[in-house]
Amino acid sequence: MAKPLTDQEKRRQISIRGIVGVENVAELKKGFNRHLHFTLVKDRNVATPRDYFFALAHTVRDHLVGRWIRTQQHYYETCPKLGLDMEELEEIEEDAGLGNGGLGRLAACFLDSMATLGLAAYGYGIRYEYGIFNQKIRDGWQIEEADDWLRHGNPWEKARPEFMLPVHFYGSVEHTEAGTKWINTQVVLALPYDTPVPGYLNNTVNTMRLWSARAPNDFNLRDFNVGDYIQAVLDRNLAENISRVLYPNDNFFEGKELRLKQEYFVVAATLQDVIRRFKASKFGSSRSARTAFDAFPDQVAIQLNDTHPALAIPELMRIFVDIEKLPWSKAWEITQKTFAYTNHTVLPEALERWPVELVEKLLPRHLQIIYEMNQKHLDKIAALFPKDVDRLRRMSLIEEEGGKRINMAHLCIVGSHAVNGVAKIHSDIVKNQVFKDFSELEPDKFQNKTNGITPRRWLLLCNPGLAELIAEKIGEDCVKDLSQLTKLNSFLGDDIFLREISNVKQENKLKFSQFLEKEYKVKINPSSMFDVQVKRIHEYKRQLLNCLHVVTMYNRIKKDPKKLFVPRTVIIGGKAAPGYHMAKLIIKLITSVAEVVNNDPMVGSKLKLIFLENYRVSLAEKVIPAADLSEQISTAGTEASGTGNMKFMLNGALTIGTMDGANVEMAEEAGEENLFIFGMRIEDVAALDKKGYKAKEYYEALPELKLAIDQIDKGFFSPKQPDLFKDLVNMLFYHDRFKVFADYEAYVKCQEKVSQLYMNPKAWSIMVLRNIAASGKFSSDRTIKEYARDIWNMEPSDIKISLSSEPSSGVDKANGK
Repeated sequence: MAKPLTDQEKRRQISIRGIVGVENVAELKKGFNRHLHFTLVKDRNVATPRDYFFALAHTVRDHLVGRWIRTQQHYYETCPKLGLDMEELEEIEEDAGLGNGGLGRLAACFLDSMATLGLAAYGYGIRYEYGIFNQKIRDGWQIEEADDWLRHGNPWEKARPEFMLPVHFYGSVEHTEAGTKWINTQVVLALPYDTPVPGYLNNTVNTMRLWSARAPNDFNLRDFNVGDYIQAVLDRNLAENISRVLYPNDNFFEGKELRLKQEYFVVAATLQDVIRRFKASKFGSSRSARTAFDAFPDQVAIQLNDTHPALAIPELMRIFVDIEKLPWSKAWEITQKTFAYTNHTVLPEALERWPVELVEKLLPRHLQIIYEMNQKHLDKIAALFPKDVDRLRRMSLIEEEGGKRINMAHLCIVGSHAVNGVAKIHSDIVKNQVFKDFSELEPDKFQNKTNGITPRRWLLLCNPGLAELIAEKIGEDCVKDLSQLTKLNSFLGDDIFLREISNVKQENKLKFSQFLEKEYKVKINPSSMFDVQVKRIHEYKRQLLNCLHVVTMYNRIKKDPKKLFVPRTVIIGGKAAPGYHMAKLIIKLITSVAEVVNNDPMVGSKLKLIFLENYRVSLAEKVIPAADLSEQISTAGTEASGTGNMKFMLNGALTIGTMDGANVEMAEEAGEENLFIFGMRIEDVAALDKKGYKAKEYYEALPELKLAIDQIDKGFFSPKQPDLFKDLVNMLFYHDRFKVFADYEAYVKCQEKVSQLYMNPKAWSIMVLRNIAASGKFSSDRTIKEYARDIWNMEPSDIKISLSSEPSSGVDKANGK
């Protein structure tokens, strides 16, 4: 008779059965005896303790194997991610070093919209090894560090060496009976890297193709033949420098040879790629070479994103005339129909003017083509306006004053069938002022396409709390049709919804204040007004006006500490171009004022000033949803459009701004009374220019302005270096093109209205909701639909591409299977 089991032995058996997965120990014994018998038969007649152990272990393993296999199969099929934090993973991803402020970010929004709208579109650019620099703040100064964004690789891209293409530089031109040839050139290879651009809920994935420079194997190896192998290999690096680094200038033209090489490199590789694809299509392969290109503008539309790719115009002419042997008139007709040009700035220092001497050295054949284009263009002008020599000078592609230069904007206008600005007010300036002669000649060529932002990134991704609230009220379709936000106007009287909107904002502020405290060691009051200005540091964007207001608020608190004051956290961020002394000095002033304000116990939590280090897209996704007030305070007539203003509006921030760029249309959509508009209009600026701007008159007339400037000038914010800001003060008095003092009084009074409204949470929330409801126009989907309809002659598609796993012959409608 078996001995009864103790409680401890019973628990052990239950534990074993639970782990091994057997109902009773008898099952284990059967397996154990089988394994033990096999061991004894194979090896010996007497079992050792180790034989018993292995027999038992193998028995237990047998019982685990089935579950082991099924468990691993389940993991493979369901991909459960155990212990992974999505936000932590998102922080690991580097910001792609491809853009230089607003222009690059706009291009990214446009690519998103083109894929979402089902447009057959490609984005082309350079795969910069080092992107826009990383900004560090050391002792209040900006320090630049290389943005080695590819150091860990880029998981999204795929190299396509099979499509590598040659790009030519230097050399000479030979005219023969067979035609013109560009000979004795230096060749650099363009290696494409493709990145997928997915559309939203339509299975479309478009392509962004970026070119990387590679030296051919025989590059300069003639040097090897005379014994200088080392130099030959080193010269390969010079060729590959073309895609090494992004020029970090925004709104400033820098006429460096390497920059011109970059501009030609991208267009030469891209046009070869475009023509290869066209020739492979049924339109390009079904007819003879000469007649095939008649269909080229019907199948290909190329949008020049500012003047940087302007060399695409003479390059396409070179391909058509020299290689494809088309007559000049036919080549020119096709070229004009293919290209369209978007102007992104009216600042004179930003417009590209390349020295003829440099172009002749680098691209001798292109200079000849540009001269011929210009001659035919001027002949046409001369026929229309006989003896108007001054008009010929103004409209020429070649400027003569101060050395011969090619005006790249003029080249783009003459070589394109459409020219557009990026906000209504900007397009009017382009048409009626900057390029007036051209618009008078061809008024139908000039259009407006107001910029937009993608709601997928700038609402759904960066502000999921607000996106969810909106979807609950009006449905999820607004993510693809942002105009539906107008439906939110019916909830202006819904107190619960208004509170929910306010609560989402407060949650975003709390989260961002924790980030600020961790990064900057400054205690933030999350219930204070978050007053935000984030953009490139530039005199025309007037971060100085914002800083003067901070100094004024500081002085008011010091003067009367007991007076009721609406607490503010002022956040300014942005990068200054490395060679832009005044912009760097502005950063130093902001950080110096912050040092005083943030450490004054009398001020406490009433006022804080933070300069955001290394502002970039991933940081924008944090700060924009947390902002209460959006600063859009450029001098009227200087900001082409802006897109940050749209992002803040969509995310529930109110705008304080001038009537400049897209602010004008935002005021039209929401009602001017629902924005805080202040300051000079364009006509006021023009009148002040005519009269003569005298900054000292404002300084003498406004005591608070005088106090603030005197403090800056005499070292109150820089006691160890009292003269630190002399250059800045001197600029404000004598060389301020952007008239900071002229708008100071109106700005400060407008800020008082902001504070007054902030003290009434319900009224503030109603205005916030009105702005969100009015922001539908500023979707990049709307912008791209206008480009497609008015310029590219394309229609968006609601086709939903079938996945390979779906049983379908081709494509489905997006709204049905």
